[in-house]
Amino acid sequence: MKKEELLRFRSISAIHQAFGLPKPQHPLISLTHFNDENPFNPDKAPAYDVLHFYKITFVLQKGGRLKYGQSYYDFEEGSMMFMAPQQLVGPTEYHEPGESYVLLMHPDFFLGYPLAKKIKQYTYFAYSVNEALHLSDQEKEVVLSIYRIIERELNSQVDEFSQEIVIAQIELLLSYATRFYKRQFVTRKAACNTLLERTECVVNDYLTSQKTLVSGLPTVQYLSEKLNVSSGYLSDMLRSLIGQNAQQYIHEKLVEKAKEKLSTTDSSVSTIGYELGFEHSQSFNKFFKQKTRQSPLEFRQSFLELKRA
Repeated sequence: MKKEELLRFRSISAIHQAFGLPKPQHPLISLTHFNDENPFNPDKAPAYDVLHFYKITFVLQKGGRLKYGQSYYDFEEGSMMFMAPQQLVGPTEYHEPGESYVLLMHPDFFLGYPLAKKIKQYTYFAYSVNEALHLSDQEKEVVLSIYRIIERELNSQVDEFSQEIVIAQIELLLSYATRFYKRQFVTRKAACNTLLERTECVVNDYLTSQKTLVSGLPTVQYLSEKLNVSSGYLSDMLRSLIGQNAQQYIHEKLVEKAKEKLSTTDSSVSTIGYELGFEHSQSFNKFFKQKTRQSPLEFRQSFLELKRA
């Protein structure tokens, strides 16, 4: 296969065939257990591929690297990675035999069930690969037990309960992943606090420089790119630490800067709004009043009255 060739896998059967795996027992879902007896063959992997279905990789033993976009991630024992449809995935490079489970789920598998809509609310499907979930030994056992139930159901004779049971296990798996990510934000608080400090520096630099005059209001996308993290991971980290998502954090910093300018300068409200990145003074007035329940002029007047008192 040519280097850097991009393949689109629109069906689970197609990716099984490409990787030399047996045909899946169900066209819309498959679970493959890679181990010493069934090793993953990296020679069959395309340089890049785009999947039209969800993919959850659960690594039990360290064994390789995955290229996601332009970055490599070294698998760690007890880690999980979540990928949504249409994400670009690179090749897997194995340095030594490893053990992992790969769960592939076509969106059509969930049709008629609440999970069809709910699965889009799990933000970690939009995380970058370097924001993988790292499991403790106890958490790894919980995840492994769920994978084994799914594996048994998919390998058993299908009846009217099969799909419902599998979907229930997938939803349970996603709920546990949400809980474990929240634990990860706490236990890795040192790293998270460093990211929080960097976030504050980037926003403060943006608001005190001339970037607002050139590029307008700071955005979550700008912030995540400068910090080299996905917007979903950044929002979830901030929400865990300070109770705000990335957009709310930016808005809070805008209000703080606006209050600073209103109370320490004689600049007009329209000038301050323009300096902060608002195209129109009406937009700045509306934004400020929504956040403070005062117009910029009312805030300035109350500040002056308090200062004279």
